[in-house]
Amino acid sequence: MENKEAKEIILTGDRPTGPLHLGHYVGSLKNRVLLQDKPGHTSYIMIADQQALTDNADNPKKVVENVIEVALDYMACGLDPKKSTIFIQSQIPALPELTVYYLNLVTVNRLKRNPTVKAEIQQKAFGQSIPTGFFVYPISQAADITAFKASLVPVGDDQRPMLEQTREIVHSFNQIYGKGKDILTMPDILLAKEGQGRIPGIDGNAKMSKSLGNAIYLKDSMDVVKKKVMSMYTDPNHIRVEDPGQIEGNMVFTYLDIFAEGDPLVAEMKEHYQRGGLGDVKVKRYLIDILDSVLTPIREKRLALAKDPAAVLEMLKVGSERARKTADATLQEVRQAIGVNYFG
Repeated sequence: MENKEAKEIILTGDRPTGPLHLGHYVGSLKNRVLLQDKPGHTSYIMIADQQALTDNADNPKKVVENVIEVALDYMACGLDPKKSTIFIQSQIPALPELTVYYLNLVTVNRLKRNPTVKAEIQQKAFGQSIPTGFFVYPISQAADITAFKASLVPVGDDQRPMLEQTREIVHSFNQIYGKGKDILTMPDILLAKEGQGRIPGIDGNAKMSKSLGNAIYLKDSMDVVKKKVMSMYTDPNHIRVEDPGQIEGNMVFTYLDIFAEGDPLVAEMKEHYQRGGLGDVKVKRYLIDILDSVLTPIREKRLALAKDPAAVLEMLKVGSERARKTADATLQEVRQAIGVNYFG
């Protein structure tokens, strides 16, 4: 029997607006590393600088400088340029042209209803001054995904509406231009394990975010990690050690559930904390030890790679050239289907 899994094409990426954090690691990076090692899988990992410029047009330096930062985080976490094509979005000219064709398949009202777009517009406090590029970026994402004929897209669960938008575009395009043939590939979503697709911030906010300042970064030193963990939101009513404490909504236990899953000591700590007699500091110190075991290998590899930024840039150049060829081939198929390849 044919093994469908062996033929998956993966496309995913991140906006270079800062170094990556634990939310990225849990929500997507771990999956990407596992997927690149599956036989027959082809992985494309995009640094979405054009998308980042949609709400950072007045500060392009921030985006440009963080391209290398994100690339370092990728490789430090285990993404291998020999196994995955790591590329920069702006270096692929086919993507904006595909976006233009797809814009005609989506209504303004449909974009307004996209839950992720609505939430991000509110979070960024655009008011009535929403940049057009930001408003239509779900269509740009559809171009990114379809350009590489991605069949599987690993994302955090907050990005589910974005992939649904892509699927609608694929369906519309194939129905209008396909003439009985699927020109574009219908992608499926790959979510992180339940409860781990969106890791909360250290302040208890529903999402860890660079813009909210509530993140633990993969590049953070252990001293910084310790300070951040010690400042974590716990149970505000757990004032004395002997007081019974709540574990629901307590960020320390939330993180322990994610990074020390199945650890019997965590189960003991929960029971002890709830009946009273266990202080926040002791629990936080245990979380620091757990995060140290996760982050130290990543940090050490990252520091080594950062010593040769020219090699990182060359890796991105090679990856972008490889990605450009794939996207160009898809663009030619799209032009052919629409009928705008006037000169062959």
